[in-house]
Amino acid sequence: MNIRKADEQKDYDKVWDIFTNVISTGDTYVFDPKTPKEALHKHWFADYMDTFVAVDDNDEILGTYIIKPNQIDLGDHIANCSYMVNPKFHGRGTGKLLCEHSIKFAKDKGFFGIQFNIVVSTNESAVKLWQKFGFGIIGTTPKAFRHKTLGLVDTYIMYRDLTATE
Repeated sequence: MNIRKADEQKDYDKVWDIFTNVISTGDTYVFDPKTPKEALHKHWFADYMDTFVAVDDNDEILGTYIIKPNQIDLGDHIANCSYMVNPKFHGRGTGKLLCEHSIKFAKDKGFFGIQFNIVVSTNESAVKLWQKFGFGIIGTTPKAFRHKTLGLVDTYIMYRDLTATE
């Protein structure tokens, strides 16, 4: 498995398949499960973000992530990322590989840190994975996510400093 820059023309449909499968559950992402396919461009392929895909030896897309400045202008030195793994490929280490790649890419691009603005507290596997990579929970927003089956649940703001020496 390796990671390459996504090609919107070539990868749009396959990334859409992952995106729509992930958001359809209504339990980890803020996107409306009925988000139309045309909206993927602004959510995953906008000009101000970098989009990557994890592929196997046959160029099958196993997962994808975006990285972008978390804020504009005076806040653009902190990155923000979103990751999605094709549900049929869970358990293969794709999320781990995407996270490792994003940290290196963010450092190479000069970002000082990475912040996740909204990690659903009930998404325990993601919280644990981000913590393994040095992200800490720096805040909790009570009842900030309308979980499809659990109702209102808390979300976390998670952060990792990229300037500290390891």
